[in-house]
Formats: sequence, C-alpha cells, structure tokens
Amino acid sequence: MHRLTIVALLILSAVVPAAAKKKPTQKTNRPNKVQTEAATRLQVFLDRANFSPGRIDGRYNNLTWKALSLYRESQGGQPQSPPSKSGPHANVPPDVHGLDLGSVEPVFVPYTVTEADLQSVGRLPDNVAAKAKLKFLPYRDPADAIAEKFHCDVHFLEQLNPGKLKKIKPGDQLKVPNVEPFELASVKAIQPGSETASQAANEVEDQPETQPSTPGESAGPRNVSIKIDTKTNMLGVFEAEKLIAAYPVTIGSAQTASPIGEWKVRGIAKLPRFRYDKEMLEHGKRSGNFYMLPPGPRNPVGVMWIALNKKGIGIHGTDDPRSIGHAVSHGCIRLANWDVVRLATKIKAGDNVSIH
Repeated sequence: MHRLTIVALLILSAVVPAAAKKKPTQKTNRPNKVQTEAATRLQVFLDRANFSPGRIDGRYNNLTWKALSLYRESQGGQPQSPPSKSGPHANVPPDVHGLDLGSVEPVFVPYTVTEADLQSVGRLPDNVAAKAKLKFLPYRDPADAIAEKFHCDVHFLEQLNPGKLKKIKPGDQLKVPNVEPFELASVKAIQPGSETASQAANEVEDQPETQPSTPGESAGPRNVSIKIDTKTNMLGVFEAEKLIAAYPVTIGSAQTASPIGEWKVRGIAKLPRFRYDKEMLEHGKRSGNFYMLPPGPRNPVGVMWIALNKKGIGIHGTDDPRSIGHAVSHGCIRLANWDVVRLATKIKAGDNVSIH
C-alpha cells in the first residue's frame, strides 16, 4: 500500500471515532410548545387582573415574576421572588397554586384583521425633524399595530404566526393572546378624571397642589394613590392601603433621574403632542432648538400623558414597548400604551403620587 494512503487511513481512524463521540450541540433555553402556552396563560391571567407582565412573550420573564409577586401580595399572600438565575430567557415556572388559571381558556384566539387596524399604520421616519412635519405618528407596520393591540411582543406574534406578518391585509386571520384588545380608536372616548389643556403635554406650567374639582366630579375625599418603586420598576395603584393594580414602568436614567418625592396628579392629556428638546431631555436645560411632535401611538410619550405637579414630568405611554422595565427615560415614568390607558381610568386630578 502507498505510504500516503496509509497515513490518510491512520488520520481517518483517529478522526471518525472522535466525531462519533462528539456531544450534540448544546440545547438552547427556548421553551417548547407546552411551556410557551403555560407561560402565556399566566401572563394573560395577570394582564386581565390588571397586574401587567408587560409585553406578552410566552416566557416566565422578570416582569412576569414581579407582576405575579404583587398579585399574590394583593390577595394577602406572600410575595414570590424569581429564581436567582432568572433573566429575559428564563423558563423556570413559578408556583401558581391557588390561581384560577382555568379562567384563561383558550389561551390563544383567532383574530381577523380589519381595515381600521391598518388605518393607524404608515410611514414613520427615524429623523425627529421629519417626524415633526407629519400630522400623526403612526405604527411602523401592521405587525407593530397588531402586537400592541394584543399587548404582545412582535417577535412572539411572529412565532405564533410564522410567515404571515410580512404582508398583513384586511381579512387575514392571526393567532393572538386572549387579552382585552387595546383599541387605539377608543382612546379619545376614554373619560379620565380631568384633562389638561391641548398644548404640548410637557409644556403645562406648574400648578398648586389643590385644584377645584372638575364639574360632575365628587368633591369628597379619595383614597386612590400611586406608588412608583424605582428599584423594581413597578407602579402600584392603591385604594386606601389595598393594592388594586400594578404595571411595569421605565424610570429615569442616572443622567436624568425620575424626581424622588411626593407629587400629585394634575390632569390627563389624550393623544398628546410632545415638545422634543434634545438639550432638555439629555441635560435638563431648556433650549430654543426644539421640534413639536404630533400625536399618535409612536409619539415619544405614547397615547396618554398623566401630568404631575412638576413641569415637564409625567406618567405616560411609549413609542417603544420593548423599553418598559428599564431605567432609560428622561425623568418621566413610562408605561406601555395599553397599560397607561388602563391606569388613566383609575385616577383623578389631586391623587397622590409617591416616587421612591
């Protein structure tokens, strides 16, 4: 046998057994179908109970653990801490004993896309100056609109509907989480306790803590208050001392921290305009170089602005639901649009807001 052939055979005899013994590729932490449905069931349950897990994504993520813990606390139980290695891709199921998860049936429902769903979709430039020239800041695409309507992560929506999101049209049927839909068209009809003037939401001047009641509003004492925990990024709504709702929030960054202290709700603006002043947003110093951004779901403050008695500071929606739960705002308190609308129906001008 030729010498080179012998050498080649010796090499192969060493490589093939090694390859045969090679361990299979390490499995990812991606949950299977059963795990995904179980996690989604819990997220839908919490969302319906007004203890929001943020974007529904079919995972036992940190915001789901926080919402569950606060829900248990509201029911007189013990808070449940997440596992030490819990992260955005964790799939460790929590203890759900005592929860009526059977009320969430089915977990997913079919939804037929309508013409109205696509009316709020349009061209959305990245440039702020270009945005200021528009009359309305729409959703980026149909998937963006449908995902927000069902409180859902857009990538999860794609996972539920493989290959269907690229060209969504009226009449298409999609699989979505079984939550109460967020209807953008109904925002104008919401009746919060009182509304602010039509000027830019972050331009309203400071006002005294006490204000006359709105016509038709009870002048009697209220026991509703908001408490925002900047350590956990959660907002709680209390009736007397009872926790009745909780929502994940984004708070101010280290450079533009949210104002710690005791404040009051001044009023609520629906589909607000926003004064975009880069110098003010980044350094807290007002400048003459600004853009007035029109209303819409992709306005930086979303579809609702809850003004506090501190100029420029409010509790508001967002143009990026992915940011919720992180300290990246410019001092304000930011919620998902579907959550800030629900919050607005629970509070009135004069209610206390504690940021700690």
